[in-house]
Amino acid sequence: MDRETRALADSHFRGLGVDVPGVGQAPGRVAFVSEPGAFSYADFVRGFLLPNLPCVFSSAFTQGWGSRRRWVTPAGRPDFDHLLRTYGDVVVPVANCGVQEYNSNPKEHMTLRDYITYWKEYIQAGYSSPRGCLYLKDWHLCRDFPVEDVFTLPVYFSSDWLNEFWDALDVDDYRFVYAGPAGSWSPFHADIFRSFSWSVNVCGRKKWLLFPPGQEEALRDRHGNLPYDVTSPALCDTHLHPRNQLAGPPLEITQEAGEMVFVPSGWHHQVHNLELCAVQEEVSEWRDSMPDWHHHCQVIMRSCSGINFEEFYHFLKVIAEKRLLVLREAAAEDGAGLGFEQAAFDVGRITEVLASLVAHPDFQRVDTSAFSPQPKELLQQLREAVDAAAAP
Repeated sequence: MDRETRALADSHFRGLGVDVPGVGQAPGRVAFVSEPGAFSYADFVRGFLLPNLPCVFSSAFTQGWGSRRRWVTPAGRPDFDHLLRTYGDVVVPVANCGVQEYNSNPKEHMTLRDYITYWKEYIQAGYSSPRGCLYLKDWHLCRDFPVEDVFTLPVYFSSDWLNEFWDALDVDDYRFVYAGPAGSWSPFHADIFRSFSWSVNVCGRKKWLLFPPGQEEALRDRHGNLPYDVTSPALCDTHLHPRNQLAGPPLEITQEAGEMVFVPSGWHHQVHNLELCAVQEEVSEWRDSMPDWHHHCQVIMRSCSGINFEEFYHFLKVIAEKRLLVLREAAAEDGAGLGFEQAAFDVGRITEVLASLVAHPDFQRVDTSAFSPQPKELLQQLREAVDAAAAP
């Protein structure tokens, strides 16, 4: 990130204020970015990240990935033999696309060898099986095989707070492999913590249906529930879905082999595999509101959003300390990975979020005596760093 882009981004977030955003409108078409050499990080920030708009990157951006070289046959099909030799005995999570469980699908676990056997039989039977349509989802391959040359992190997503946090704890990550036959799909949803995400097809094709933030409200049924399948004829029932006519049509994307889709923050989407073997990484800034709960707010918060105030402070602290180190040492250069300007921008955002957290009455009820540094101390360090970074 260059200094001019950081100034633009800072100005953008200051201008957001505290107003609740209105219903977004989908653009007429998705932008396609063809040449890596002609598209900078600043171009991405200005054109897509700040305005919160989707885009598709061409296969040229992923042509050097190990997964694209080794997981795919010359005919462009999944290389089952290589996958079996390398990962055959690994236990993977598999969802049944034909069974609705709330607004998701039930999962089971099996070896990759057993799943590929099922996959081959499913194809041979004309894309049907008495076991239903099974979809390998949320496989943490990169966590379980850290030395594997599966993918190279694109510079556009190098400021990845959530994965940096989990990597520091060495507990979890949000880097997933999805794989499945034509007909497998993911129900209507928004990504965790309303984050942004990016997804690459190693081979095959995928159809995306995307709705900008706010439009999902018009899709709720009369009980307030979001739809499981936005292609269902039930949405035409005005008694069940009285506001459906207010929703605009989704933005459709057909993602080809090697292409990378950027899904902006808060965009609900549904994904259908025409032919698929995909690698996805979700990256996010935690942006949920913090309503005025009482003494049980931490339990409720964690059960609803997967994180409570104590954990959220630790998350912010880990990222803050990493960015402060970059600013102190000025060791990184702009262009490849995190540079000084990106670190300065991140510190500014963390400062705003931490200030809001420290001022929140429910956070003030949390016992912070064991926190190191103390929240106000860290906030002061961040404010000093912001001032120093702004100095000419």
